[in-house]
Amino acid sequence: MTTTVNVNSAICGFTHKIKGEFDGKNIIVDIETPCAKIKEISHMEVPFMETMDIKDNFVMERAKEAQCTPGCIVPAGVLNVCRLETGMIAKSLAKKAGPISIEFSES
Repeated sequence: MTTTVNVNSAICGFTHKIKGEFDGKNIIVDIETPCAKIKEISHMEVPFMETMDIKDNFVMERAKEAQCTPGCIVPAGVLNVCRLETGMIAKSLAKKAGPISIEFSES
């Protein structure tokens, strides 16, 4: 069953729809996006074993190649889709937890 998440990048004004499906070896990820940089990574076959580490990570490497900004939250959204599809995060837990957010405030 396909996992779908929406990423609202309010700071840049874009909303992205990330879909992923685990085929037993890779997570097939497709992203619907208006962002030119994210379009460069809008279809990936992510090797399961290359999602375990933050530094040596297939998704982060593709984001780096596409010159995504360091604050772009789409790669994190893709990694969450991968973890949901492979069972590393329970879909029921994610639904129960609800949205994840980064909130900016003045100090």
